[in-house]
Amino acid sequence: MKKRVLAAIMTAAMICTGLAGCGGNASGSTDASGKAEKKTKITIAVPDPESSYIYQAAQEFADRASEYSDGTLEFTVSGNGSLYGGDTAAGIKQLSAGSLQMLILASSVYASFEPGYNVISVPYMFDDQQQLLDYLNSDTGKELMNRVSDMGITTVGSWTRSFRKITNSKNPVSKPEDLKGMVLRVPNNALYVEFFGACGAVTTPMNFSEVYNALQLNTLDGQENPVDVPFSNKFYEVQKYISGTDHMADAWLVGINSEVFKGLSEKQQDAITKAGEEVQQWNVDFMEKEDETALQTLLDNGMEYNDISDEGREEFVKVSQSCYDKFKELIDDDELFDATAEFCGKN
Repeated sequence: MKKRVLAAIMTAAMICTGLAGCGGNASGSTDASGKAEKKTKITIAVPDPESSYIYQAAQEFADRASEYSDGTLEFTVSGNGSLYGGDTAAGIKQLSAGSLQMLILASSVYASFEPGYNVISVPYMFDDQQQLLDYLNSDTGKELMNRVSDMGITTVGSWTRSFRKITNSKNPVSKPEDLKGMVLRVPNNALYVEFFGACGAVTTPMNFSEVYNALQLNTLDGQENPVDVPFSNKFYEVQKYISGTDHMADAWLVGINSEVFKGLSEKQQDAITKAGEEVQQWNVDFMEKEDETALQTLLDNGMEYNDISDEGREEFVKVSQSCYDKFKELIDDDELFDATAEFCGKN
């Protein structure tokens, strides 16, 4: 009799163990259908170091998405482009193929695969952050940012970037003429090459991971990026001047491999989408505050800053407008160009 009772107790214990304490799911989380959700680990690759804005925005996204998924999503943020060797084109291909799960990169680097992304970077197309933000949330902007779906990438966030400034070791830049003969690193994007070439610069497309050494060795005179990039990469060690040209807009495309996304529960997908939408505004507020700190850090470490006058800006605008035919050719979508120009009042 005692043996039969003991056997019954052991059987019951084994059943409870199989049900994670007689409660079903060990994590205590179920999806909308009541099925237990498995814990999923996702790595987010970003191009810049831990001190960068985008690394911190990615971490904010990860924290929110994890919270909204009730802890069933666990994220790791990997900086410095280390997972794709600093080669952004390779990173996009890896994301498309699924060897990267998530990747946050500037929309401008996607232009090598989808020329329409060039429209965001047309010099002086956007007046300010708010106009850029409104554009990304417009029907035109959303359609554009979702074009990577044909590559097996799902866009789960469209975040703005600070407008770009020029740093160099030769002289302040107040008008296009100041760029004449300057060896300037630009992204591997024909639109950048076209514009800065028209300003008189000697453009050198280069992977960003090589830029610091090239500046240090004086094989480059300068580069152009939002202010957080020279700040987080300590370009004050190898650059003297930073100029408030604010010549181009850019955006962050928060991408996840589509098959990875489809494999998540509905609740996990909603958590990621919600976090991506919320961090858009969080990022705007964060950048506004941090840009001041970044610029002051550059100045405290010996760099000199100059704004450009209205007259100088107008000269840059004229150079940009003189390149519109070429820009439209590069974008290869007149309807998109015209819709964007109309949205920005530049038609």
